[in-house]
Amino acid sequence: MFIRQKKNKSGKVSIQVIDKANGKYTLAKTIGSSSDVSTLSKLMKEAEFWIEQKLGMKELDFTQSDLLLEQLIDSIQQIKIVGTELLLGTLFDEIGFNVIEDELFRKLVLARLCYPVSKLKTVDYLRRYEGYQTNEDDIYRYLDKLNKTQKRTVEQISYAHTLKVLNNTIQIVFYDVTTLYFEIQQEDTLRKTGFSKEGKHQNPQIVLGLLVSTNGYPLAYEIYEGKKFEGDTLLPVINLFKRKYKLDDLVIVADAGLLSNKNITSLERNNYRYILGARIKNEKQSITTKILSLNLKDGESEVIEKSEQLRLIINYSQARARKDKANREKGIAKLEKQIKTNKLTKAQINNKGYNKFLKMDGAVKISLDQTKIDADKKWDGLKGYLTNTALDKAQVIENYRHLWRIEKAFRVTKTDLKIRPIFHFAKRRIEAHICITFVAYKIYKELDRRLKELQSTLSPEKAIEIAKTIYGITATKPHSKQVFEKTLITNEEQRNLARLFNLV
Repeated sequence: MFIRQKKNKSGKVSIQVIDKANGKYTLAKTIGSSSDVSTLSKLMKEAEFWIEQKLGMKELDFTQSDLLLEQLIDSIQQIKIVGTELLLGTLFDEIGFNVIEDELFRKLVLARLCYPVSKLKTVDYLRRYEGYQTNEDDIYRYLDKLNKTQKRTVEQISYAHTLKVLNNTIQIVFYDVTTLYFEIQQEDTLRKTGFSKEGKHQNPQIVLGLLVSTNGYPLAYEIYEGKKFEGDTLLPVINLFKRKYKLDDLVIVADAGLLSNKNITSLERNNYRYILGARIKNEKQSITTKILSLNLKDGESEVIEKSEQLRLIINYSQARARKDKANREKGIAKLEKQIKTNKLTKAQINNKGYNKFLKMDGAVKISLDQTKIDADKKWDGLKGYLTNTALDKAQVIENYRHLWRIEKAFRVTKTDLKIRPIFHFAKRRIEAHICITFVAYKIYKELDRRLKELQSTLSPEKAIEIAKTIYGITATKPHSKQVFEKTLITNEEQRNLARLFNLV
């Protein structure tokens, strides 16, 4: 095929594509005509493109469908999942994690989002579905390297991106801890038995502390030995974060589990402002009397001044009252069943949970203490918040409620990202595994933010699920041997995701 410029009687020039077949020249396509030089130049380019497309189609013989199919199949070199790289890999780069110039780091993070399994199974997944060749030894060597060099780097990247998302302002941070247990019997220097939030008190565990910003974007984390008291983890994480980013004015939000006189004193000594969940039932009698005499209605709150700087804010919620009542009745029903079957002993009479409602009559008889039950009912629906900030009571309550975001972070890392079971015993590799999960969660949160920004009804989980169904094909044109790649978008939900994030 070639391009012919044919001058017409009108003075215009026609741009034509001429084809030679069986020794004869025939007109294959008239692209257009014009007398304008610039227009003719554009028509020439269109003709060149048309020829290129036409020759590409001629790579295959359309006259024989069976041969066409055979040629197509034989031309394929590789089929692999590409949607996850197009979606999550782009977010990985845009957040800034690509400054860590190591492809294996990228692969391990994205695999944690898409297929969170053991490192051995990850090797198999990468080979089968992404065409990436590695082995378990390579991954373990990389985990050792990662532990030594990259924890602070990924925290720095996450902080810088979060700062940008929040318009260069981070004033309120949220802190909480969780525990991660190991299915082993022997303790070591890191994995020790302690109070387990997962109810696995017999299993050695580690304690994970996580610091997040407003909206739950992860900022920093630390891990501690399993028997570490959670209240003792707060100040080390906060102080390190404050020094690293030279932040002078922070409000710390944490739940009642981190409330202790020691922590409050340390926070005030370091000039931190704070909002903490209060243990209102443990306040001195003069305070508890005030609380129970407030007679608040649904949604109402009141301030009790504890000192010149310290305020206790009490809020009442009917929904919380119904939940408190339901939980107590469920606990009492369980105790009554145990009493009837004589499964309770003197050892069970303590202040743990609903056991506080038990009493022992005489030497052997155990029964419920109705007086304690009636006293407990008075607290239904009441919740307290301790603060030294100047925020009004509505702002204090609203900020504390954002703690659910850190609870969700732990839930996502434990369920969707499957941070455990952890198949490592060396401290350095456990730390590296958690570092990878931290980065994966940051990408998850950014995906969540983008979906909300785009007003999409998709959840991050659903978006990832769809991305995992988008394949790419690498093939060779039979005659020219030119290699080409094509992303296969084959259904409406894939097209929707591709439109949202410009995947192709």
